[in-house]
Amino acid sequence: MKKDTRKFIHLRNEMVKNQIKARGLIDVDVISAMSKVPRHCFVSEALMDQAYKDFPLPIGYQQTISQPLIVAEMTKALELNRNDRVLEIGTGSGYQAAIIAAIAFKVYTIERIQALFMRTRKLFDELKYHNIVTKYSDGTLGWKEQSPFDAIIVTAGAPEIPSLLVDQLAFGGRLVIPVGDRVSQTLIKIYKDETGIYETDLGDCRFVNLIGEQGWDE
Repeated sequence: MKKDTRKFIHLRNEMVKNQIKARGLIDVDVISAMSKVPRHCFVSEALMDQAYKDFPLPIGYQQTISQPLIVAEMTKALELNRNDRVLEIGTGSGYQAAIIAAIAFKVYTIERIQALFMRTRKLFDELKYHNIVTKYSDGTLGWKEQSPFDAIIVTAGAPEIPSLLVDQLAFGGRLVIPVGDRVSQTLIKIYKDETGIYETDLGDCRFVNLIGEQGWDE
């Protein structure tokens, strides 16, 4: 099992100080989660010493663990509450789910790559993230049986906003998703209430492609 050590705690504190707080993100819950979750446990042993640096890292299968700042910004945009039930599309390394799980009541996360799904489920168990529920499936279809969700986060770039995810969002819910072409996207925040759907542009970003029935073709 991967361990937390004094060295990694120091690197994590430096990450929060220099990459998150220094850039103006001061959300107390997000800062607390980023300070606690051992990011190095979500990458391969060969990359552990780079885990807290200011860039994304490969996790295999042409997927990445996002830059710490983008994880913090997307988490902040979700406006999480302690009682929230959150759906994540694209488990990947599991790091984003772990950050959310440190704030919200329960996280439901879907991964379409079986090897990543199996590896990350084992890691959640080892790290005792008991409020994370995993599923091996096409994430673009959501998780209807567990809906509606208070917040939904998509960690891959979509050609458009999947309608099924909007349908599974509760009134008062927030959806954060990168939307654009296969090269670059815009981070979009959706707010849904009884009167309609409202979009906010959160800026440019770049993610791996969202593959699935309501995403890109393989």
